[in-house]
Amino acid sequence: MTAPVFVVDSLGPSDLPGGEYVLDGPEGRHAVSVKRLRPGEGVVLTDGRGRWSEGVVTAAEGKDRLVVGNLAEVHEEPPEQPRITVVQALPKGDRGELAVETMTEVGVDAVVPWAASRCITQWKGDRGLKALAKWRATARESGKQSRRTRFPEIADLATTKQVAALLADADLAAVLHETGDEPLATAELPTTGDIVLVVGPEGGVSPEELALFARSGARPCVLGRTVLRTSTAGTAATALLLGRTGRWG
Repeated sequence: MTAPVFVVDSLGPSDLPGGEYVLDGPEGRHAVSVKRLRPGEGVVLTDGRGRWSEGVVTAAEGKDRLVVGNLAEVHEEPPEQPRITVVQALPKGDRGELAVETMTEVGVDAVVPWAASRCITQWKGDRGLKALAKWRATARESGKQSRRTRFPEIADLATTKQVAALLADADLAAVLHETGDEPLATAELPTTGDIVLVVGPEGGVSPEELALFARSGARPCVLGRTVLRTSTAGTAATALLLGRTGRWG
């Protein structure tokens, strides 16, 4: 799928009267004024939740109105298996958005922001809501850029206890940590269900957090000989797992 992707609120047969859709608002503006699409070019419309339809531009009107036709069929992409969730400790500055962007591009299914004890960054009040909105906007835009039709879920900010509960329910739970004696590259993987990985902050996962996660069934694993930054570890781990599970193939 190489045609540019645009997001719509819903995508069902009733949303495509006569096999046509009018794309307006910010998405229409991006299509007409930024991408400069013209009649005859192909596009993909998606709801970001797995439903998509491929069509052809029939008209570009003004600065923000694109008419897409030949939308005869709505496809539904099933969720991938196994599902990969990365619990991402809050990084400093804009590294959180960088982590979400690259994890989305490689194919992560969900990202859980985590307020680890050693996080310098704190999401509180309006600041926290704005930061979460940026992560979700980044996932949406990166999903479009990478031609995904099922965008990753960006969960609400999780506490350490909530992360432990998530790990307890996983089919494979791992904490990326330098103390691990098991490489993630050789860990036994489930063919279905949930894989949950924890990526700690720059200061590392605390001993108390490691102990709690261990009681929830998570084991420490290493990626390799080098220590990656928190903003890149999740991306590298996701790519490794996608290759090993056959989702990249």
